[in-house]
Order: sequence, then structure tokens, then C-alpha cells
Amino acid sequence: MLLVPSISIKDGKVTRLTRGDYSSGKIYNESPIDLARQFEDHGINRLHLIDLDGAKKGTPVNYHILEMMSGYSDIAINFSGGIHTDGDVTKSFEYGAESITSATIAVYNPELFTSWMMSYGREKIALGADTLDGLIRVGGWQKGTKLDTFEHIDYFYSRGLKYLKTTDISREGAMEGPSFDLYQEVIEKFPNLCLFASGGIRNVDDIKRLNDIGVYGVIFGKAFYEGKITLDDMEQFAVGVN
Repeated sequence: MLLVPSISIKDGKVTRLTRGDYSSGKIYNESPIDLARQFEDHGINRLHLIDLDGAKKGTPVNYHILEMMSGYSDIAINFSGGIHTDGDVTKSFEYGAESITSATIAVYNPELFTSWMMSYGREKIALGADTLDGLIRVGGWQKGTKLDTFEHIDYFYSRGLKYLKTTDISREGAMEGPSFDLYQEVIEKFPNLCLFASGGIRNVDDIKRLNDIGVYGVIFGKAFYEGKITLDDMEQFAVGVN
């Protein structure tokens, strides 16, 4: 199972939101570049970079941070936040993303998202299907939809989707534990998907339980920034899994 630390950027700073609330984000003093290099030094080979400004605006804003992180580390970066057009995808890769995750466009223009999977390959394009009370939310989690989460995933699963990132927004940043039942159900319904579980990770025990469930990767942020998961924990877990 992959351990994937997440770095969320708002106003140029590392920021963690609780339940998607932009008004109450907590700012951390760490440099995104320094974080990427620390993760890399402790056996982590992938991270998830979230452009919170881009997600809210509807077009990526923090390409420069992506460029610096990719330029000063060899870590593979999955980039997300406001990727809505062919140009956004192209620029993401030009600035150093190894892959991208897109959520909103998959709701409003599913044909375009499907074309990206075909054009760039299933390895490069991941679906973000973030959910609250069983329904998909988009636009940096600010906008609700009437789309059933599992029906939404199934649409792209039947069209060759390989990578899925699902966040239970009610758990995000709350440090109350992941939605184990949700991830178990996703795996049962879509056995060929590579599922990245996100939201609510508190500690290494949560990561171990998700590993036992069979998720492909775990994306976590606040537990690290609050000292509940350490760099040494990551290194030891990575060694144990490998």
C-alpha cells in the first residue's frame, strides 16, 4: 500500500481545512519544497499536491509551487485543484506533475474527463470522487450535487478508470477516523480500482487498518502536521510493507 502525504496550498502557504471549510483553514509554517524533500528522504516516493486556490477559482493558481517542488525533488507529484480544461492538464504536466486528479470536470463534462484517460493514459488521470452524505461535492467541496457517489464512480469504472481518490468530507481534517465502511464498499463494488482513501486519518493504526481492508493507497495530511504520524512512522511502515 502506498503512503501519500498531502500538501494543500492556499494563498501560497501550506494550509489544512477541516471538513472543507475555507474560512477556518489552519496555516502551517513548513515550506512545500522542504516537506517534499523530507518525505523523499524517509522513503516516500509520491505526494498529493492540492491547489486550494485553484479548486475554488476553477483553474489552477499554484503552478509555480508545483514547478519548484518537482524541480527540487524527485518525488512523484499528483496535482489537483481546478483542472478543468485540456490546457490545464497540459500545463500541469509541463510544470512537473507525474499525474493529476480531477473531480469537478468529471461531473460537468464526463466526456472530457474520459477523453483525458484515453489521451494521457489511465496511469496519468485519477478521478476525485469526494462525498458527503452519499452525494458527490465539487468546486473545492463548496458545491453540492445530486449525484450518487457509487453511480458516479461506476460511470468511469465502466470506461476504464484505474485510479480513484475518495474523501469523506465529513471526516476531512477532523481527526475522527476514516470512513472504513465507505472504502470497504468501494473495494467490493469496484474490485479492479486502485483506491486512494483520504479523510480522517488519525495515526498509524488507521493506516494499518486501511491496509488490511485492501486500499491501494492512503492520503493523509493533518495527522502528520499535528505530529500524530511522524516521518519515522512513514519510513518504518514503508519498509514493513515492502
